[in-house]
Amino acid sequence: MTHAPDQPDGTYAPVADGRPDPGEVVWAWVPYEDDPAQGKDRPVLVIGTSTDERGTHLVHCLVMTSKDHDRDAAQEAAAGRLWMDVGSGGWDPRGRPSEVRLNRLLVLDAADVRREGAALDAATYAAVVAAREALSR
Repeated sequence: MTHAPDQPDGTYAPVADGRPDPGEVVWAWVPYEDDPAQGKDRPVLVIGTSTDERGTHLVHCLVMTSKDHDRDAAQEAAAGRLWMDVGSGGWDPRGRPSEVRLNRLLVLDAADVRREGAALDAATYAAVVAAREALSR
């Protein structure tokens, strides 16, 4: 089945093969929305992969943060930013709980991400994919 770039298929497939796979949390340079020329290195959740017309392996990701947006959920929603709690994992060396932004998909060259060897559990990943799909209905 072919999916539009903004709708990765959501298959959970973390594999310890050195490549970013759906379900894994990897680190990448993420451009700021208000100034794409600037950004910072941060964790992202891989929700799909594809290959472009030049044969470049692409990774479809959602931005993650350790900032708790539950406290400012109304303000974030008003600004068009929708977050979901995903708990803690090996992607954060301090073990802080994380959130994933459901409505900001990044499509990155796989060569521009580095694998950290962490993955969401299958149930949490499925909940993220379902919440993201619910946004597009």
